[in-house]
Amino acid sequence: MRNLLALGLLVAGPLAGPAAAAPAEKAASATERAGIDTTSSGEKAVVRDDGRRTVHELPANLLRGAIGVVSSDNIPPLLVAGMAAASSSFLDESTREAATSQLGWSDTFETAGGGFYSAAFVAGMFTAGRFTGGKRFRAMTYDMLDAAVVNFAYTEVFKVAVGRERPNGQDNKSFPSGHTSNAFALASVAQQHYGWKIGVPAYALAGLMGVSRINEDKHWLSDVVAGAGLGWIVGRTVVRVNGRSLERAASRGATLSVAPIVARHARGMQMSVTF
Repeated sequence: MRNLLALGLLVAGPLAGPAAAAPAEKAASATERAGIDTTSSGEKAVVRDDGRRTVHELPANLLRGAIGVVSSDNIPPLLVAGMAAASSSFLDESTREAATSQLGWSDTFETAGGGFYSAAFVAGMFTAGRFTGGKRFRAMTYDMLDAAVVNFAYTEVFKVAVGRERPNGQDNKSFPSGHTSNAFALASVAQQHYGWKIGVPAYALAGLMGVSRINEDKHWLSDVVAGAGLGWIVGRTVVRVNGRSLERAASRGATLSVAPIVARHARGMQMSVTF
């Protein structure tokens, strides 16, 4: 599955076209300093320095992405994902009985979505992106690495915090499905950069990954639904955060706000940092 997705994306990268010609030599404008180039058609594209999508900025971008997942922009999708997972839990038992071991191909997804092959795929895509001149492909592969790391962190936190037993009794790390959340995070990044021409097959493969986890008796239906929602949110968040121009980021800066908490039976201080 990873190989199929990689093949599709590697083909799509060159289709994005060659990098736009650099603007004529002149004093650096605010637009250039922000890492933006304006083509003859008026469309904005990230120049070779990638704006904030650099290896040097990766640790900071990972932090921004992690914080961005719980930002106010994601409250509606987080609520929807939570309600979908809760609703699907009523079908956990019946889905398990109907699906377990019925699909002969699910073991292929089991292997392809494992930690080793998943990490190899993301690392390979990121490396390929560093050597390509295609701006869109380069940005997408960067965001894939970012999203994979952020998604892994959130998935593991939920697994430990919830402690749900897998349907096969293997361990207590069933919720949410890590294979599914990772697949949907990568699919979300691909769709954000290339649109639905890549998004449809990417989401289809991610969905099959989720089905395979149920078929292999590794997850409940609600685990898969929650993983899909989490991965989708992480992917769209990383692309949005990393896509902000340096000029906009500099103008916003980092702000610290402190507010008192005064309630009938509680006193305290609330601190928040905004990037």
